[in-house]
Amino acid sequence: MELGIGIGWRPEIADAVEELPGVDWVEVVAENICPGHLPAALTRLRSRGTRIIPHGVSLGLGGADRPSQQRLADLAERATALGAPLVTEHIAFVRAGGVLTASPQLEAGHLLPVPRTWDALKVLCENVRIAQDSLPVPLALENIAALISWPGEELTEGQFLAELVDRTGVGLLIDVANLHTNHVNRGEHPVKALDELPVEAIAYVHVAGGIERDGIWHDTHAHPVTQPVLDILSALRDRVTPPGVLLERDDDFPPAEELAAELTAIRTTVGAGTAPTGRGAGANEPGGAHPQERGGADPGARERLALGQAALLSALVAGTPTPEGFDSRRLRVQSRALAAKRADVVAKVAPELPEILGRGYRDAFLAHAKSRPMQSGYRRDALDFAEQLLIAGRPEDETARRLLTRWWEERAAPHPPRRATRLVRAARAALTRR
Repeated sequence: MELGIGIGWRPEIADAVEELPGVDWVEVVAENICPGHLPAALTRLRSRGTRIIPHGVSLGLGGADRPSQQRLADLAERATALGAPLVTEHIAFVRAGGVLTASPQLEAGHLLPVPRTWDALKVLCENVRIAQDSLPVPLALENIAALISWPGEELTEGQFLAELVDRTGVGLLIDVANLHTNHVNRGEHPVKALDELPVEAIAYVHVAGGIERDGIWHDTHAHPVTQPVLDILSALRDRVTPPGVLLERDDDFPPAEELAAELTAIRTTVGAGTAPTGRGAGANEPGGAHPQERGGADPGARERLALGQAALLSALVAGTPTPEGFDSRRLRVQSRALAAKRADVVAKVAPELPEILGRGYRDAFLAHAKSRPMQSGYRRDALDFAEQLLIAGRPEDETARRLLTRWWEERAAPHPPRRATRLVRAARAALTRR
């Protein structure tokens, strides 16, 4: 299926996307739209024949638990409402804990890497098959960017993706910016990954910008696309003509002229490659799997993966010790990045909070995040943050505290939490931190 050149649709650039020349299709974050109330700009794009593909971020197919049937149903509903030819998600885990570990479930609020082991591969493949059976259109999965590496990995990224495709038939969404990120942060050469990929399984490609700080590449989606990322796109184009290429931008949106220039650079790069050679070298031997490696995930594999992911996520969001084999410095960087992202997303989900708290919002939220891991979505996180401030008698300014109380009451309950409720929640928080 040929898609052409596309751009990630975001409300902040909806008007610009409608006017940009040469946009063949758009991608929307699935969780950000309501099928019965599509934004007018998306409806207009669809009426013009522009394809719209929902891109999920919350399934957590790389997690130890089987995927939520409700989340799958929601994704299927969005695909149907948009008339989408396929849906996409990520090879990642986004939550951990719960029944398999007999511990509180924690939410990362971010895409975290799956260990490239045979155990994790079996679990991922079983989860992918469950998703495929629940969706009305084909599924393609994206490789993610990561700051951290799992100890004891048994496959390269290219081998892991090739095995996944071989066992499930799932499509691939290859993010060349993420290949660059993993090159800088984890020393993984993108050309090697491209050589090992089953490139004929690529549904489309992501291109995005980022920035390097202190030797670490941050995949921000808020900066211009860099030449090294376009070079990886060119190297991919030498191996296969991608059915579609999409520009992602999630923040600090530039003028429409700059978006148009980036789309032109992508279009030029895709059109300037040498004749594709088909499958990457070595792709006929994706991972050297033995027949016994091709079965479904046994309960032991899920439990082992669950324990490892819970330990990692707890270290990142609840301040527990660094699990053995991980780089503690990298985990601290990732932990700070997760807290900063929580602060940014909560500010978008509940813009009244930074308005009420002013310049003190960010410091107050980061202090909250250190002791209160996210256990549900961002909207619940915003309510918990406001509640904890009120319990502590903050903010000190009486007018701001009155506004915050009113905001919380309108969204959470008819009255602030009583003393007994506060004690129960404090006890629960203490258990979570253990």
